[in-house]
Amino acid sequence: MANLAVRLTPGAAADRIDGWDVDVEGRPVLKVRVRARPIEGEANEALIKLIAKTLCVPKSAVAIQRGGQSRTKILVVAGLSEDEAKARLTGL
Repeated sequence: MANLAVRLTPGAAADRIDGWDVDVEGRPVLKVRVRARPIEGEANEALIKLIAKTLCVPKSAVAIQRGGQSRTKILVVAGLSEDEAKARLTGL
């Protein structure tokens, strides 16, 4: 199971993954933008859909472990190791 730290920006012009960055504590974080607004979980749903599509896993394999109400989230991806997930996301 892979754990991914994500910095989500809702209300963007397009759904896209902007690549890796570091947070204020120096940890790697994946920068993601989605068109959906953070209303009634729409942005979180769009995030899960985008990550699942990018990693070629079903949506049911991706879940928000922490940060459902925050811009910084921890996602859990079932069926992939952290190395596999990061390798698939690094080539973007």
